[in-house]
Amino acid sequence: IAGGGGLITLPTLLSVGIPPQLALGTNKFQGTFGSCTAAIYYHQKNLFDVRKELLGILFTFIGAAIGTWAVQHMHTEILNTLIPLLLLLIAVYTIFSPSLGKLQTRPRMNAALFYLVIGLALGFYDGFFGPGTGTFWAISYMVLMGFEITRATGSTKLMNFTSNIVSVAVFALGGSILLLQGLIMAAGQTLGAQLGARFAVKKGIHIIRPLFLLVVFATIARLLYLRFF
Repeated sequence: IAGGGGLITLPTLLSVGIPPQLALGTNKFQGTFGSCTAAIYYHQKNLFDVRKELLGILFTFIGAAIGTWAVQHMHTEILNTLIPLLLLLIAVYTIFSPSLGKLQTRPRMNAALFYLVIGLALGFYDGFFGPGTGTFWAISYMVLMGFEITRATGSTKLMNFTSNIVSVAVFALGGSILLLQGLIMAAGQTLGAQLGARFAVKKGIHIIRPLFLLVVFATIARLLYLRFF
């Protein structure tokens, strides 16, 4: 419905004693099935056109590949501090913009430029760090491209799936995926994503908006907890 499933699945994997690297890889693997399933459903409902999103897919893929490489050579401390602040700004903007995502509006940015800048940036971010990627995509689609919230959510799932594929490939090459556990979780992801996507399409902004904000605040809380405790 609104992203942020990793806030539940990753801590659960860690809580049963799975080492961090394996937990991260397995979480990305199973999460890819959820984003794929949701993207397929949104596509079936004609909420996005893959042909119009090809530039976004390309630049997101490139950005994720660079980000996944960079995370192995750089520290993430600055992001641990910066991302909660950015998410808080998004939450405040969403709360005080009640009409955001209600209706399709005119884009504020050329589509090619949007996919170049946002695709590279958020693809890199998802490959490098990850939490809140779906939130950043959704708000970018609504603010810069004028998408209503259901369409923004559908396109977000497609871009999430794209960047997830890169991360999964890297984790798989490093032997950091528990295949059996990942496949069992993938079955749940597939079912849950199908139900969530159906619910979101049926209820629209009335259910997506509050859950969107809930996920944003939950992500902020978790990042701050990891940063300071």
